[in-house]
Amino acid sequence: MGDQRAVGRLNKEGRDISRRRRGRAARGIVDLIGEGTISGKLQKTCSRSSGKEGGDPRALVEARGMKQVTDLGAIEKVVDDIVAANPDKVAQARAKPALIGWFVGQVMKSSGARPIRKP
Repeated sequence: MGDQRAVGRLNKEGRDISRRRRGRAARGIVDLIGEGTISGKLQKTCSRSSGKEGGDPRALVEARGMKQVTDLGAIEKVVDDIVAANPDKVAQARAKPALIGWFVGQVMKSSGARPIRKP
C-alpha cells in the first residue's frame, strides 16, 4: 500500500515517475502488486533484484518464478499430495492440532512459498 500512496503523491505533485529508470521499475512493481501477481513480501525481493540487475520487474518475476499461486485447485493438490505422503503426521496432527504448522511449512516449501488463497 505504501508504494501506491507514494505513486499517488507523485502524481498529485505533477511528478512523472516513469521518467527515471528507478521510477519505471518502481511503477512496474506497484503494477505487479496491484494485479496480484506478487505479494508485498515478494515485492522486497523483486525490488532488490531489480535494483541490482536493472531490467523489467515483470520479466524478472517471470524468469525467477516469483509469481504467487492464487489457483485454489493448485494449492489443494499440493496439500492433498503432502497429506497422502505423510499419514503418520496426519495421525499426530489429529492428536495434537498444533502440528498443523508442519503441514503449512511443507506446503510453503513445496510451492516455493508462493501460495495465497484469495477470499
